[in-house]
Amino acid sequence: MKTRDVFPVWARILQGRRPFLSIEITKQCPLHCPGCYAYVPEHLGNGITLRQLGDFLGQQLVDKVLEIVRARRPVHVSFVGGEPLLRHRELSEIIPALAAMRTEAQLVTSAVVPIPEAWAKFSNLHIAVSVDGLAAEHDVRRAPATYERILQNIAGHKVIVHCTVTRQLLRPGYLREFCKYWSAVPEARKIWFSLYTPQQSEVSPERLSPEDRAMVLHEMASIRPEFPKLHLPDLVLEGYARPPQSPAECLFSQLTECLSTDLEARIVPCQIGGNPVCVECGCMAAAGLASVGKYRLAGLIPLSGIYLLSRKIGCYIGSNHQGKQFSQKSVDYSAEQKRMA
Repeated sequence: MKTRDVFPVWARILQGRRPFLSIEITKQCPLHCPGCYAYVPEHLGNGITLRQLGDFLGQQLVDKVLEIVRARRPVHVSFVGGEPLLRHRELSEIIPALAAMRTEAQLVTSAVVPIPEAWAKFSNLHIAVSVDGLAAEHDVRRAPATYERILQNIAGHKVIVHCTVTRQLLRPGYLREFCKYWSAVPEARKIWFSLYTPQQSEVSPERLSPEDRAMVLHEMASIRPEFPKLHLPDLVLEGYARPPQSPAECLFSQLTECLSTDLEARIVPCQIGGNPVCVECGCMAAAGLASVGKYRLAGLIPLSGIYLLSRKIGCYIGSNHQGKQFSQKSVDYSAEQKRMA
């Protein structure tokens, strides 16, 4: 989200809409990454798993996605999966349609298959390539989306390299080495770091301890001056250091509608789904929106307070169908919070 989006976002909230949309465009993926949250049994809740949902193809997928976007009118759409590039033919129709609507789009991919050459011309498209550390670690965790394959498949594009920091990547100087490598890759225009966000009661090699998080944040802050491509503003670091205590306090959770592959099932309380440990949140999107939320309108009132209050107003006064639909989703979300308690 950019500063110029502040007022369009506010207008949609007052209309009873969520300004951000995340879509699991396919459940298919050739990878079996450790720590992947999409296929955990609790991802969708209510005893439903991702494998049980429908998965659209071809013109039906194109039509359904565009129908949803026209109805919701988000300012930003994220396509996740599964592996979204397995739907590259459909996305090759969806992306230019979004450009015509002046809607920003983000695609989160492993780059296991080539990114279509024609996509390079769309300024509204932002491609984030998930990379799990340096080649020695990544190629084991992300095969067949190896470093060699990624470098081949991103050729001719400008991408964001996104690394989620897990406990396996915590040796001293590791993040510096990672930034040094990708800073030298011309296709990499930005480097993002997230922190691994666990589920309640999770015991896994990926989960960071409080001491691990403090060490990672210190290292991130210390290497920023060396690497201009590393996008890590102070407010984002602060978002990692002081994550929301619950979904009710998280702008990303409150302002983003997340749909699974049948384009109907909602993922709550956020894109991660299940029952995430909010106080250990390391989501880049959540931290980024939190940083925007600290911006003070006219130097006085933080946007987060304005947005959350406006959301309540929009749900209350929304008289059109979309407003009513949004209000019902708020009720559903409250029920989901009770289930998670």
